[in-house]
Amino acid sequence: MDAYFYIILVVGLVSTVLCAGAGILKKAPNDTTILSVAAVELALLVYLVGSIIRVVSGEHIAGEPWEFWGYLFTALLLPVGAVYWAIAERTRWSNFVLAAVGMTALVMAARMNQIWY
Repeated sequence: MDAYFYIILVVGLVSTVLCAGAGILKKAPNDTTILSVAAVELALLVYLVGSIIRVVSGEHIAGEPWEFWGYLFTALLLPVGAVYWAIAERTRWSNFVLAAVGMTALVMAARMNQIWY
């Protein structure tokens, strides 16, 4: 496991707890929940830039490169879709959609780590 995974681990878990907590408390999506998902997106963008730098500097992905990049680009799209959902449907259930982003990003980062190494 590398530092990118641990960053997404922490940010994803914090985001999931905040969003699920807001949903359990029957609150609509707010700045805190949406910004926590934006932090997940930022962590994934850092992962993207770091991965590009590693490939350009000569490191090789042990698994299939198309699979790694597919996971990464899919993970980058999830927060965008969830935030769009939360803005379009401002109910407590949108917070559970936002909460799913953190956990999904975490699982996808773990899989990307497996593919890389």
